[in-house]
Amino acid sequence: MEVALRKIQRPDPYLDIADVEADAELMLLHLGPQHPSTHGVFRIDLYLDGEIIVKAVPFPGYLHRGVEKLCERLTFVQQTPVVDKHDYVAPMTSEQAINMAFEALLKVEVPRRARYLRSIFAEMQRIASHLLWLGTFTLDLGGAMGGGTTLFMHCFRERETILDLFEEVTGARFHYNTHTIGGNRHDLTAGWAAKVKSAMDLIESRLSEYVSMSYENRIFRQRTSGVGVLDGALALELGVSGPILRASGVDHDLRRDAPFHAYDEVEVKVATATEGDCLARTKVRVEELRESIRLVRLFLDGLPEGPINGGKPIKLAGQYKVNTGQVYVGIETPRGELGTYVIAGGEGGASPYRLKFRAPSLHALSTLPYVLPGATLSDCVAILGSLDPIMGEVDR
Repeated sequence: MEVALRKIQRPDPYLDIADVEADAELMLLHLGPQHPSTHGVFRIDLYLDGEIIVKAVPFPGYLHRGVEKLCERLTFVQQTPVVDKHDYVAPMTSEQAINMAFEALLKVEVPRRARYLRSIFAEMQRIASHLLWLGTFTLDLGGAMGGGTTLFMHCFRERETILDLFEEVTGARFHYNTHTIGGNRHDLTAGWAAKVKSAMDLIESRLSEYVSMSYENRIFRQRTSGVGVLDGALALELGVSGPILRASGVDHDLRRDAPFHAYDEVEVKVATATEGDCLARTKVRVEELRESIRLVRLFLDGLPEGPINGGKPIKLAGQYKVNTGQVYVGIETPRGELGTYVIAGGEGGASPYRLKFRAPSLHALSTLPYVLPGATLSDCVAILGSLDPIMGEVDR
């Protein structure tokens, strides 16, 4: 992992407004939480000199869900349905992250077929997540202007094919509860692999449409090029990961650099860019769509036979117990490194003593006080959308 640590003049996030020499009287604007682009649960206080932002103060917490404390009251086997609502755009990755931490703590080995299934589901979740992001991002940039509504409909059309496939395996379209300690609850249905390959062919054939309506579109480029620039050094300081980090020139991906599931059996090609702006973040995610399609095909072709769970059949809520220990497990989700830190309770406890999530969306939002000053009010919506935050994991 290499990054050019250039000395860059950055805005001061702790700027005293009294020291600002404004052309006009500063205006304080509360953007959100009711604003659609703030997802209804996030607020940013913007201090404006005309249309120019001089200071930005983000306020997460409106959705506060208390999930970490709830998980400390539930047993190890009861946690998966709760974290499904964590990153509600890619629920299976949240399930994988927490169960991998429990497996490491309990020393439960996951069968090879289950690791492949998890990898397939993870990449399909990445595709579904990036499609939703691209469609809603173009809406943020102006809806019908520049084809935003058209691309939104196209992306959701393809995302539906992914949800249909998940429903066939798990019986659910959104909150799946399919991963568990030791592997998976559900095996693939007959003919499912062929349907997945057909869906991958369809989505791949339409990627050129997404490109032509996004970063090959003149209006889209004007709204994103040079906007919201985040340099790699600052991204590392703030703990940013995932596509945002890679769009800032840092070549880092846990699927390749710290392989989990079955990623150690394939080559993962990591997409990067150097500009660090909204346009670069778009290009990286579109390239990740291509790579995820390739990986899904590889995993399907190499899917081994065998059991899908290495643990005991779940008959009691408290059947898994551990005396002492602590573990941290991080995986690469569509938004970056999602980590789960668990401390065992002692004396054969069936629940964690402490549980903490490292949510990539929270680190992404920490960039706003640095990248918003100097931008216009309309740029704020574009910058926030380009970060792809999911508030369920921010306000956990």
